[in-house]
Amino acid sequence: MFTGSMVALVTPFKDGKVDEAALRKLIRLQAAAGTSALVPVGTTGESPTLTHEEASRVIAICVEEAAGKMKVIAGTGSYSTAQSVASTKAAKAAGADGALVVCPYYSKPGQEGVYLHYKAVAEDGGLPVVVYVIPGRSVINVAPETLARLSALENIVAVKEASGSLAQASEIIGLCGDKLVILSGDDGLTLPMMAIGAKGVISVAANIVPKAMAELVREAAAGDYAKARLLHYNLLPLFKALYVETNPIGIKAAMAMENLIGPEIRLPMTPMEEPNQKKLATAMKQLGLLK
Repeated sequence: MFTGSMVALVTPFKDGKVDEAALRKLIRLQAAAGTSALVPVGTTGESPTLTHEEASRVIAICVEEAAGKMKVIAGTGSYSTAQSVASTKAAKAAGADGALVVCPYYSKPGQEGVYLHYKAVAEDGGLPVVVYVIPGRSVINVAPETLARLSALENIVAVKEASGSLAQASEIIGLCGDKLVILSGDDGLTLPMMAIGAKGVISVAANIVPKAMAELVREAAAGDYAKARLLHYNLLPLFKALYVETNPIGIKAAMAMENLIGPEIRLPMTPMEEPNQKKLATAMKQLGLLK
């Protein structure tokens, strides 16, 4: 259902508000570049800083602009199961195709709690669910055995695997087989993840190199790893530079350098430090993104 190069879409701001005009332009650029899905209101979209009204508006704009050309997988996860269900229902009402649901953060549930959380969202939210595994942010992991249990549920369709562990990704694929689509949650691991069976990526870098990311995924999916490796190593310095500071600081700085969006980022995130901006600009120049 969800495969290919999917963009973890930023939320542009202007004068403290969502910059709807800039958002629409970004979506049109993604459609023209061959991106298969938009993933708004996730970590890269600064979801913790958005009001419910802002999040709903961003999702609605994505659905309107995608207009069937791309899927829309809305970020609806929270540490609250009830809120995650409510947000998923709202995303469905707005026309989203799926929900990206992060493992409950801060509250640190056990694996049974994690399972019941996703079960509730899958059964009551009304949308196909992409489980978001990112223990570096949520603290709690979604264990491969828990994913194997979840894969038996009808509306659990995919996993965004961002643990950084190929061993864990391999274990998930071994346990779940074709019951779950595995997606890379890390740009730099897209190629190795696809080599072990992943079907695509939810990409931060695709905000500025959507064509290259779509091509990398396409070549890997076709089994042409020689071409995919060339693309991977060409993009690797950019991947590294984007994550010198916490995401989405790097990608918003890069997009501001290209005049795709304004430089605004919401607290507690702060603008990229000048030495790191220089490193990022160097990596972008190497790819011809900046003069």
